[in-house]
Amino acid sequence: MATLGRGAAYLRFLRSSARVLLSGQKPAVHKPGKWTKVLYTSLASLTVGGGLCAVPFKQVENLSHDSLIRRAASLVTDSSSTFLSQATLALIDAITEYSKAVHTLVALQRRHLNSLGKLSPAEEDSVWQVIIRQRAEVNDRQDECKRFESTWISAVKMCETAAEAAYTSGAEHASITVRTNIQVALSQVEEAQKLSADADKKLAETKVMEIERMAQYTASQSKNDEEDIPEAYLRED
Repeated sequence: MATLGRGAAYLRFLRSSARVLLSGQKPAVHKPGKWTKVLYTSLASLTVGGGLCAVPFKQVENLSHDSLIRRAASLVTDSSSTFLSQATLALIDAITEYSKAVHTLVALQRRHLNSLGKLSPAEEDSVWQVIIRQRAEVNDRQDECKRFESTWISAVKMCETAAEAAYTSGAEHASITVRTNIQVALSQVEEAQKLSADADKKLAETKVMEIERMAQYTASQSKNDEEDIPEAYLRED
């Protein structure tokens, strides 16, 4: 509404200015000239810039409905591509941080497994506190990945819609450009997801290793009739 109000105000101002400019000329010799063309051009430009839905001045060159629609379609593809670019960057960063957090957790868990039976109860509890905090970090990073992935998917869909609209409006170059941007984004995210999948695979392997080592340690403790397994070993992930 504010935009429409500004557009209307611009039109009233220019029309008033036009009457003042034209009233100073003699009616008998008045011919459309430079000032009239400038006035029409200004009106048309302000009509578009003010946010109105149509350009009523047919005298202005290169401002047909088809031309304006193509321009608008190009702007939409540009904005959609910017949105996609930012969403892609955010998602890739989130996946990278998640992968780092998982690799850190894997390293901590394997180090702990290698130290079974060698730590005091206090040291054992300290190690477990570090592992628990790292697991929380992994969960937080995973939630962040899901959030940015949802935004990224929306950006891809928006670009696809913008590309289709640009193509049907005659802005073929804009359509091709945004479709290319989509393919680049898909490729970049796919590469990042490979790193994430590799980290998840290592985490799963470590979990299997942990179960096997804990079973062996439990059997060894029972056989040697030593004290029970510390409660920390029985905690769930």
